[in-house]
Amino acid sequence: MSDDFLTGGGVMGAAIREHDWANTPLGPLADWPTALKVTVGLMVNSRFPKCLFWGPELISLYNDGYRPLLGTKPEALGRPVGEVWPEVWDELRPVAEKAMAGEASYFEDMPLVLERFGRPEQTWFTFCYSPVRDETGVVVGVIDTVIETTGKVKAERDARLLNAELAHRMKNVMAMVSAVASQTFRSAPTLQAAQATFSERIATLGQAHDILTQSSWSGAPIGEVIRSALAPHGVAEGRLVVSGPAIELGADHALTLALAINELITNAIKYGALSVEGGRVALSWQAGLGGSEEPFRLEWVEHGGPPVKAPSRAGFGSRLIERVAAQKFGGEATLDYAPEGFRYRLATTMDKLLPRENPST
Repeated sequence: MSDDFLTGGGVMGAAIREHDWANTPLGPLADWPTALKVTVGLMVNSRFPKCLFWGPELISLYNDGYRPLLGTKPEALGRPVGEVWPEVWDELRPVAEKAMAGEASYFEDMPLVLERFGRPEQTWFTFCYSPVRDETGVVVGVIDTVIETTGKVKAERDARLLNAELAHRMKNVMAMVSAVASQTFRSAPTLQAAQATFSERIATLGQAHDILTQSSWSGAPIGEVIRSALAPHGVAEGRLVVSGPAIELGADHALTLALAINELITNAIKYGALSVEGGRVALSWQAGLGGSEEPFRLEWVEHGGPPVKAPSRAGFGSRLIERVAAQKFGGEATLDYAPEGFRYRLATTMDKLLPRENPST
């Protein structure tokens, strides 16, 4: 039979068999030249995406592997390739003309903005345009062997961005660890005390780091950051009341706040309200609309402890909760050593708390 060359050609083999070729430049299927039949037979029996552009008009024929690349475009079978891909034809025409002149071209991860689903879409393709010759050696068409590499290119790009972001985060964390180590060992009364304090502070950073890792460092819920910093200290239920709305903190904010809360709870246990029976602490925060200039306020208020006295000198903990926290949050921090109870306030605006965007989105 005249269509035996389409045997085994899958869905597109059947579609080519049933197409009305008499109304195209290729003419009736029975009259096709041997070179066209052989090329189409090889193409439809291949599982690799292939499209054949035949004759001076570059009429399109393609196999099952090529079909998904078309998206929701109108049926391409029997139409000139320039009508099928008008949005990129200015880029591809020279490549097709080169193949029709007898020279193949290969492109790896070529960027193309396609409109396959009714909208512009950035894509990448690896493909080869190869000349197809008849039995006399004359070029009569072009075979496009193609694979879409959009997913691979995006994954590689995301990996590069992620590695760069990881390097940035590691530098920040190492800088913070270095500062904590330097200040801790400089201000501690003994080496043993310095080692204990340093270990506690590094553990606090590690807990905040774990929370950030769960969200790929896009941000961290403030409640989780605070609870993780408080948990190791084992304060009895009812003596420490925590309240506030759910909001997200950026990575730097989360790490800084975790360290600040650790300093506050440590001081309260050693010297403040939690150092005596009946002492209590209220930790609360208020927030406005995310991304706005509305205020964010966090307060640590101690009650029922021993009479409060301002320290004779500011240690690293005091500098951290006052100056460092204010700088990191882009706001103000105040320490109030009122005799009836220590009070700490941290204030900024909601737009300063926006987490950094993740680069793999």
